[in-house]
Amino acid sequence: MKLSIESIILPCATPEAWLHAAVSNIPDLLSDHALCEKKAASMAISLMKHFYAHPKVLSKLSKIAREELVHYEQVLRLLDQMHLAFKPKPSARYAKALWQNADKSGPNMLIDQLMICAIIEARSCERFHCLAPRLPEPLSSYYQRLYQAEKRHAEVYLEFAQIFVDAQTVLERLHRLLQVEGQLISSHESIFRFHSGVPDSS
Repeated sequence: MKLSIESIILPCATPEAWLHAAVSNIPDLLSDHALCEKKAASMAISLMKHFYAHPKVLSKLSKIAREELVHYEQVLRLLDQMHLAFKPKPSARYAKALWQNADKSGPNMLIDQLMICAIIEARSCERFHCLAPRLPEPLSSYYQRLYQAEKRHAEVYLEFAQIFVDAQTVLERLHRLLQVEGQLISSHESIFRFHSGVPDSS
């Protein structure tokens, strides 16, 4: 059974409060988005060490890394075109919390790593889709295009996991981590980032 992005059933939609904050904080949104793209490229490269026996996977991971770096450059260019300063800030709890809930050793360690990559791509995909109609040009068109790239990346990570385990095991590991993801997205957070939760109004 080939898994698609529809297999990644996000536990909740992006909260309306986060979308409002994003539209109101475009410099912070783009700055953190750029960092996310760079981290995604680094993760694709890091995963290569697990796939030396799979040349086709190595090629796909290399392509993902290049695409993520191109996106990083594109977001930096958009910041410059819009006369906005690139101001990287400490990350939100999102990715760190997901990694803390992954197995640190054993047969499920790599599967969990791939599932987290797929979940992050799927959430990014969902947020691009929600943001595109709310943002001014050229951001609106750009986020519409990124939606397709993130969707493809999410499905590739699901595909890689099935090299090692069957689809049912993939879905079980995916479901466990998605529960954590839903709690992070739906709970309040004091900072605003691309993958942060509900903005704290206090």
